Amino acid sequence: MQNKKPVYLAGEANVKQRNQDLATGDTSNGTDNWYESDQVTKTAVTFKNLYGMDLAGNLFEPKNVQGQTLPAIVVGAPNGAVKEQSANLYATKMAEYGFVTLAFDQVFWGESAGEPRNAMAPDLYSESFSAAADYLTTLDQVDNDRIAVLGICASGSFAINELKVDTRLKALATVSLTDMGAVARGQRDAMGGHAMVDEAANVRTLEAAGQETSYTSGTPEEIDADSDAFAKEFYDFYRTQRGAAATTTHPTLTSFAKLLNFYSLSDVETISPRPLLFIAGENAMSLGFSEDAYNQANEPKELVKVKNAGHVDLYDRTDLIPFAKLNDFFTKNLAK
Repeated sequence: MQNKKPVYLAGEANVKQRNQDLATGDTSNGTDNWYESDQVTKTAVTFKNLYGMDLAGNLFEPKNVQGQTLPAIVVGAPNGAVKEQSANLYATKMAEYGFVTLAFDQVFWGESAGEPRNAMAPDLYSESFSAAADYLTTLDQVDNDRIAVLGICASGSFAINELKVDTRLKALATVSLTDMGAVARGQRDAMGGHAMVDEAANVRTLEAAGQETSYTSGTPEEIDADSDAFAKEFYDFYRTQRGAAATTTHPTLTSFAKLLNFYSLSDVETISPRPLLFIAGENAMSLGFSEDAYNQANEPKELVKVKNAGHVDLYDRTDLIPFAKLNDFFTKNLAK
């Protein structure tokens, strides 16, 4: 595990548009993370979670629908990302189909509240989806009985966790699902013995004595010819014009160990009869998470493998992302 300070300051304000000072990145297959639409309105909003913490979000509404209540979708960003990285894109596209959508920054990240910055808190991350639903129920234009969730990357696992305890969330689609608990346990096993938890415990003692916060994991700041495909794929989104938004993606080292106790797929079958849709790239290193979730879930459920797509491809490559499939899923399952 890394023990380093992020290049970007933790908690730095979110960037709202493409940073043209960075390398362009791979722009194939319709990369469009910074997509904006003249068919929808975007409003910055703030709402509170169950514990009184403020979350920052963007509310998207279709312009061509007036005077009626609409179904709504909560959209969660990838782990360590902010709403300006993939979530806004999905929220905008789904609003074009006629949904009210809400993308948000997780607590401890971006413009949302929480100290220390960049802390991992899987239970609070899961709660954020219910908090977003709380907010949506206060809007006159939203039908309270037709609220669903779209979770990208690790947000899918946090959303699964919350659907088990909040039946207001009527359907869930995940894209490039990543089970962060399984990821952390894999790192623990690779380190061997108690090395991971020992490190976190020891760093807690040092930080209690005044040492600066240590960070771990996340997207590398630099890559070279020897970097693995995993690092290169994430670097090309988070460290280039494609998706860089002044966020480090590096969680605090001490809090990362909390993921070892996070088992999002435990009891996933209890979500039924609410429908689940798992979308993943056929070439994604994370495909196994979607397959595992699909196999453990009860009907109704569906697994869609996107041809010629990897994990990060489905963050912003609009020629690969099956938006029409998502529209069909939510339209069917949020019907009156």
